[in-house]
Amino acid sequence: MESLLRGSFPQLSSSLPCDGNYLGETKFKVGHSPREVQVYRCRARKILERQCVVRFQRHHSGFSVKKSTNYQENNAKFLVHATSGQPFESESGAYNPESTSKSVKNALDAFYRFSRPHTVIGTALSILSVSLLAIEKLSDISPLFFTGVLEAVAAALMMNIYIVGLNQLTDIEIDKVNKPYLPLASGEYSISTGVMIVTSFSIMSFWLGWIVGSWPLFWALFISFVLGTAYSINLPLLRWKRFAFVAAVCILAVRAVIVQLAFYLHMQSHVYGRPPVLSRPLIFATAFMSFFSVVIALFKDIPDIEGDKIFGIRSFTVRLGQNRVFWTCISLLEIAYAVAILVGAASSYTWSKYITILGHGILASILWNRAKSVDLKSKASITSCYMFIWKLFYAEYLLIPLVR
Repeated sequence: MESLLRGSFPQLSSSLPCDGNYLGETKFKVGHSPREVQVYRCRARKILERQCVVRFQRHHSGFSVKKSTNYQENNAKFLVHATSGQPFESESGAYNPESTSKSVKNALDAFYRFSRPHTVIGTALSILSVSLLAIEKLSDISPLFFTGVLEAVAAALMMNIYIVGLNQLTDIEIDKVNKPYLPLASGEYSISTGVMIVTSFSIMSFWLGWIVGSWPLFWALFISFVLGTAYSINLPLLRWKRFAFVAAVCILAVRAVIVQLAFYLHMQSHVYGRPPVLSRPLIFATAFMSFFSVVIALFKDIPDIEGDKIFGIRSFTVRLGQNRVFWTCISLLEIAYAVAILVGAASSYTWSKYITILGHGILASILWNRAKSVDLKSKASITSCYMFIWKLFYAEYLLIPLVR
């Protein structure tokens, strides 16, 4: 018993004797017989054992109460978490599929808005459309064609993200007024995150253009990089977006000239190995998209007039007013559609003639009806019309390969 208590409760060891003589010789008077001494020792041992049992029971009782209390507290915590829908403390570091899925979804949505998807779609469609102009016979539609298109589209989209991302980095305060839903303006992206994205995509674009080995493609990327940087970055003699005419020229140069000529030459000379030829469809595409690029350059500033005024951006809308710039854009597009109808009427291909005339006639009519319904006092209405202009831009690139 003594050894058991010592092993179970070391803290009681100081109360237990080291051997049977724990009562000490001073407690016994001289003259007691060995038998009497043994009896005294047995009685003392029994007394001590009872004391130890009592102390053991008290200690065990206290431990049970504490354990019960802890159990009740944990049970209460379980009920609180269960009713509140919060995760348990033991599961705080556990994998949560719903939370992860939501985080991924939010990240993709932020990048989608950062990339300005209407410009991405426009770039991809324009390159595909212009590439089709290089096709001279049915056998040209081969894996070689699709490889060339994929190389051009991938490199151009990376450069597109660099250009629109740089514009957002330099316009954070303006976008807080004009476009507060963009990731940098809303605070979803930090400046360092934006810098990392635009730097990475510009490097990847040049890298891809270099390893492809197509000089038309590489020069298209390089000129787009230079003009896009000069358009946005706030350095002496740069930030050309402050000057309405220069800003329009930058957009026209990229959207109307570089996209048409450089990517056509990429397919014609690099992919097919043919001498460059300025075909009738290519000339039409360049001329028509020159009108469209001017319209986009002017129209994009109409809904942004408030922020541009505050931060000193002297766009045509700020200088001439929303109403005047709006109807100038509509008129330019209607003139472009009229010219396209004349080009279609002069075509020697019957199928191309009807498609070109009918297609551009329908688009011109839709544009006019939509323009008359726009409320120029409503930013939402103007923005909606601007996105509709981009849809017409997409539709035109579907018609261009059919012009002969």
